[in-house]
Amino acid sequence: MRKQIIAASMATIMAVSLAACSVNTAPEATTTQETAKAAAQESNAATEAATEAAGDAKEYKVGIVQFMDHPSLNQIETNVESELDKLSQDLGVTFNYKDYTFNGQGDASVLNQIASELISDEVDVIIPIATPAAQVVQAAVEDKGIPVVFSAVSDPVSANLVAAMDAPGANITGTSDFLNTNAIMDLMLAVDPDIDYVGLLYSNSEDASKQPIADAKAYLDEKGIKYIEKTGTKTDEVQAAADALVAEGVDAVFTPTDNTIQQAELGIYEKFLDAKIPHYAGADSFALNGAFMGYGVDYSNLGVATADMVADILNGGSDTATLAVQTFDNGIATINTDTCEALGLNPDDVKSAISSLCTQVVETTTEQEFSK
Repeated sequence: MRKQIIAASMATIMAVSLAACSVNTAPEATTTQETAKAAAQESNAATEAATEAAGDAKEYKVGIVQFMDHPSLNQIETNVESELDKLSQDLGVTFNYKDYTFNGQGDASVLNQIASELISDEVDVIIPIATPAAQVVQAAVEDKGIPVVFSAVSDPVSANLVAAMDAPGANITGTSDFLNTNAIMDLMLAVDPDIDYVGLLYSNSEDASKQPIADAKAYLDEKGIKYIEKTGTKTDEVQAAADALVAEGVDAVFTPTDNTIQQAELGIYEKFLDAKIPHYAGADSFALNGAFMGYGVDYSNLGVATADMVADILNGGSDTATLAVQTFDNGIATINTDTCEALGLNPDDVKSAISSLCTQVVETTTEQEFSK
């Protein structure tokens, strides 16, 4: 450009006076500077616009509150997070859960602290996993206008979380791992029709266990089968309860979807194995941790469905008050083949005995956690 300007000036000198040339060249230089300045401003404006557009992607703060560590609840959290990541890409938004995920470790005071922190962080939604976590979170945020989407709450109505399954009626909804207790009892008798004494092992501090235990008692009463209850709220109490059931000589043990007992399962399953007592429970995680048989929902699907509900509420405009609680087919029986053989049972014979009573029969071995 500089060379072009000089050439133009020389041509002008040949035609007019030096004075006129001086007048004509100065404005041209000024025009060039202004053009460059305008181009720079335009470039800066484009950069700012692009940055602003990138920043326009909506971000939602998603709090996740897990009640305690155990395989089923961990499985739910993992699948909630992976589905939120997928939805972030599909919907062009950001579901930020990494900064707002906590574990209450089964402690109500810790859960309350977590709820207070999430309120202070002004999260857009909270996902409590398991009934005790849902109850603490809902009590903390009910008047704050924060939506709650729970996961793995066995009986949301009895837990006083929702008014009805099809119309929750407030700022809360979610997914339920409702347990068909009679179905588990049917499985128990299918494997051993001669059972006449059943141990009921659960924590009386968990609301989720109350109705299944009542249902189990009603079933056993109708069948004329004797039963005994043993409870524990901490691991050492659960171990003592297991010892008491072994001493009683029960033929089988039933536990509902009880987080306290599940957390202790790795420490008690061998007690039942040594006594040749099969342990039936309301989640596949029990079987993973050594119990003879777990029966219930697929917790991976539960986590995915929970995340989908969160997206429906935050990004799709659904209302928690009218968004029905989701329930699932809980006809999946999980047999621990290690335990089955230790009890002197043939896994194929067990599967044959129960297959007509289940939608699916799955095999597992004793592990700490589900494979990711």
